[in-house]
Amino acid sequence: MQVDEEGAVAPVIRRLWPAEARLFREHLLRLDPESRRSRFGSAVGEEFIVHYAGRVFRSGTIVLGAFIDGQLGAAAELYPLSEILAHEAEAAFSVESGFQNHGLGTLLMERVILAARNRGIRTLQMNCLAYNRPMQQVARKFDADLAFDSDSVVAQVTAPFPTALSLAEEANAEARGVAGTIFHAQRRAAGRVLDLLLPPARAA
Repeated sequence: MQVDEEGAVAPVIRRLWPAEARLFREHLLRLDPESRRSRFGSAVGEEFIVHYAGRVFRSGTIVLGAFIDGQLGAAAELYPLSEILAHEAEAAFSVESGFQNHGLGTLLMERVILAARNRGIRTLQMNCLAYNRPMQQVARKFDADLAFDSDSVVAQVTAPFPTALSLAEEANAEARGVAGTIFHAQRRAAGRVLDLLLPPARAA
């Protein structure tokens, strides 16, 4: 289990599966208005989000989640632009306000590029609003070409060709993600047991 310099458990990055659509929907519903606008490019309501989250996993989209202490706090979506042998895809990112500025965007971008690479996708496009500087900074870390419009920015990243090493890297990363999920589940279960066994603290 990875631990950061302060002894805290590092974020768990793993793929979300169709059976976990509820987790993804609840994450999007927790986005504050500004974070929703950054993700979708305009103000959207709960009905839109519920409908959107319900169809994402039926569209061939790969959804990656960043979990902090077992809670999904950020997500990335990889949309192939063709159903057969896609060479281009769009990427989209959402980070809840309480988890912003913790490097989750960078971690998710790394995994998105790896997932795209291993599926033969060479070109990744990402649309974001012009004022969304944090996401633009993440894109620049990966040598993205940025094209500015009046109120939006299109970032384009080129993914390398897949190799046996990159395929193994994605498999290992996913295995670490599953192990991290199990770890957090066990820790939460242990905490609930302690709450049941230990008497409540008495007021002074």
